[in-house]
Amino acid sequence: MENVQIWTYVLVGITFSLYIGIAIWSRAGSTKEFYVAGGGVSPLANGMATAADWMSAASFISMAGLISFMGYDGAVYLMGWTGGYVLLALLLAPYLRKFGKFTVPDFIGERYYSKTARIVAVLCALLVSFTYVAGQMRGVGVVFSRFLEVDINTGVIIGMIIVLFYAVLGGMKGITYTQVAQYCVLIFAFMVPAIFISIQMTGNPIPQLGMGSKGTDGIYLLEKLNGLSTELGFAEYTQGSKSMIDVFAITAALMVGTAGLPHVIVRFFTVKRVKDARKSAGLALLFIAILYTTAPAIAVFARTNLINTVSGKAYSAMPIWFSNWEKTGLLQYNDKNGDGRINYSADAANNELFVDRDIMVLANPEIADLPPWVIALVAAGGLAAALSTAAGLLLVISSSVSHDLIKNVFNPKITDKQELLAARLSAVGAVCVAGYFGINPPGFVAAVVALAFGLAAASFFPAIILGIFYKKMNKEGAIAGMIVGISLMVFYMLKFKFGLFDGGKDAVAGLKSQWWFGISPEGFGTVAMLVNFAVSLVFNQFTAGVPEPVQQMVEKIRIPSGAGEATH
Repeated sequence: MENVQIWTYVLVGITFSLYIGIAIWSRAGSTKEFYVAGGGVSPLANGMATAADWMSAASFISMAGLISFMGYDGAVYLMGWTGGYVLLALLLAPYLRKFGKFTVPDFIGERYYSKTARIVAVLCALLVSFTYVAGQMRGVGVVFSRFLEVDINTGVIIGMIIVLFYAVLGGMKGITYTQVAQYCVLIFAFMVPAIFISIQMTGNPIPQLGMGSKGTDGIYLLEKLNGLSTELGFAEYTQGSKSMIDVFAITAALMVGTAGLPHVIVRFFTVKRVKDARKSAGLALLFIAILYTTAPAIAVFARTNLINTVSGKAYSAMPIWFSNWEKTGLLQYNDKNGDGRINYSADAANNELFVDRDIMVLANPEIADLPPWVIALVAAGGLAAALSTAAGLLLVISSSVSHDLIKNVFNPKITDKQELLAARLSAVGAVCVAGYFGINPPGFVAAVVALAFGLAAASFFPAIILGIFYKKMNKEGAIAGMIVGISLMVFYMLKFKFGLFDGGKDAVAGLKSQWWFGISPEGFGTVAMLVNFAVSLVFNQFTAGVPEPVQQMVEKIRIPSGAGEATH
């Protein structure tokens, strides 16, 4: 294992040096460079940066882990997150680029001709971004705790320092080019072990095909996993247990949440022209699909290998990776019957093994006994995924405070230099808050991130869609919709995810029967979004009309003629 340690230090050291070098090379000298990289990023670079921004610790570390435990039910994350990207690329990206502002609250403040609308949008952006960034910091902590053999909290602090350095120094310019490098690192790190294990288990080098192929024993891999799962009392891997309405609600919440995520939308403000926004969205979708089509295969490989390695085996015969993960507390064995064997089963009373879902992708190469450099590569990839998204989110937080609140609400006369300083100081504050959430996370990475999507769906999506496609939508309707939508989503999260009104976290499992319409907290963003639309339209009917200049501005945003040349 010393080899793995050395390889980890080498690969993580090289990648971190690369990120810091890029940040120094591309440091921001103006607010335009800090917020939108000067608006001159090429579609290819922006596509890669968007993919890295998008594929967070939830995609890299947690999604395949979720699917490996949830089986068929985990497909909602794949469908929702990928579908959302199509929605964003076709429905929002070109129009928002043509509008040509720095941030989502900027768009809402201008479109709804109101400081109040801007402040509400800033508060929503901060809530979404802090919820999301908590998951990223937790991911950084998980990787560091295992591979650098430090505790999770120390890992989070190391991650905070690295992100702070290149986010504060380079702003969006530094982050964009760092994210291009991080995309290359994370996709290579995700695919190499997947290809290795696919060849090892099925002889097929393409993981997506390997998952549906016959194993070396002549049995189809999914059929074998179904058998192993039912033997242990789990549901069949390929059988869904969620209700159709919940599957629909979660998928829809993730889709519209994607289209409302401020840190993804802001990426389309960094290109020169409207057609570049379309191009970079298409390229990003292609880059994202490489990872998203591979994740279900990794989930199947990891789950099969885990069950085969641990179930019914003597604890004393466990490979070294088992004890290494035990040290982190993310894998725990409790010998309840004293027979020295690991009883892994769906029955909580008899189950002796606890496996944190977030370790499945990271532990997968170790379980499959791959070479040390591959194991270390996955650690570097996991860090790249978490850090790239964390940096994008920190930029949203700092620009919301400095540009949307200080510059546009409290102190319009602030100079460019003072605004840049305010942006950097608010990024420092944001990192500290994010670090706190990483040390005290409200759940495992993908669950926390799924809630952020629900919050984005409940708050931003209706305001942006109505702002682009309904020129008679007024400020009163948009403000009321955002407030009601996000309040409803926060209430539902606190009640059913954290048990705030019903006896705390321990009571959460028992609250399932009380879910409204049978919809989980991860899917409730869909309901909150529909309520937001309804409230917006009702208020719109009974309040003042929209000023003529604003209606003309909305018309102009939607006119496609000459859109390829639009630069404003």
